[in-house]
Amino acid sequence: MPIQRTQLEQAIAKQHESLPFSGVILIREHGTIVFEQSYGLANRSDSLPNTIDTRFAIASGAKTFTGVAICQLVEKGLLTFDTLLKDCIDITFPEFDPAITVHHLLTHSSGIPDYFDEAVMTDFAALWNEQPMYRIRTARDFLPMFQQGSMQFAPGTRFAYNNAGYIVLGLIIEHLTGMPFTEYVETNIFAPCQMADSGYYAMDHLPPRTAYGYIDDEQGDWRTNIYSVPIIGGPDGGVFTTAPDLVKFWDALLGNQLLTKETVATMLTAHYAAEESFYGYGVWLEKSNDSVSRYAMIGGDPGAAFYSTVYPEQEIQATIIGNTTSATSATRPMQRCILSVIET
Repeated sequence: MPIQRTQLEQAIAKQHESLPFSGVILIREHGTIVFEQSYGLANRSDSLPNTIDTRFAIASGAKTFTGVAICQLVEKGLLTFDTLLKDCIDITFPEFDPAITVHHLLTHSSGIPDYFDEAVMTDFAALWNEQPMYRIRTARDFLPMFQQGSMQFAPGTRFAYNNAGYIVLGLIIEHLTGMPFTEYVETNIFAPCQMADSGYYAMDHLPPRTAYGYIDDEQGDWRTNIYSVPIIGGPDGGVFTTAPDLVKFWDALLGNQLLTKETVATMLTAHYAAEESFYGYGVWLEKSNDSVSRYAMIGGDPGAAFYSTVYPEQEIQATIIGNTTSATSATRPMQRCILSVIET
């Protein structure tokens, strides 16, 4: 059933009035944009508004790009999804199970220790109390935070969301290509997609049209997230992009411009059940009647909230990117509001 535009517009307006949202919403159906709107401020000090073309951090949404990059290397014959970790990297992990494969890392089923275990930790910013965020500039800079750690469980026995696994995937990409991870993604994913407004930007050197991320201190005061996240993003998160660039990415991925049809199908296979959803290779999946009904890129950091989803059968894309987080963050309620209308 087509999206009811009037109902959608009214629902979004009501939700925004109830709980103000800061960011961008873009919804497309059958190749036509049916709703796009920006809200709130990109820079609160200078009262600069967000626009449709504002660049936002998308936190762990960037894991999808890492998944695509690994899939590209598989297609080039540089490794397989069953290649053992110990056979495709020049870094030693003394306590890691030698049976860990690339597939395990992609699906959060490796069992390796995480540098930020989201199952037991809630304050991402607290990581940088001991390790200054300004020293985290490459994937290798994360190694002291988990390289010597012990396994959490045997590879392949269960799903446990793991940021360190994607750091390791980035290191594999660097080892096999001889390129810095960020350069590989920008050259082999962003450039072919013509995603000119996307990149791994340093927090202390942001380009024009980039939104600052803001954190509510619960006393009504807002501060930027510059001291709460690594100074530059990497394989597990932290890329900056725009809603229009994400349209280009989804079109390229699902149009088999980045990967073959067969590899895309493998990437978008529900490999593991993950709480109430499923997980492919860097992508969250929803099922309906035992078939995948929706793909999603999801991310959240202090000052960043992101959700971009595709309904393949209905040819609908919906992206919600926010640049605030608080105890009552408006991004998640707005996401639920939009999906409820789409699925009506």
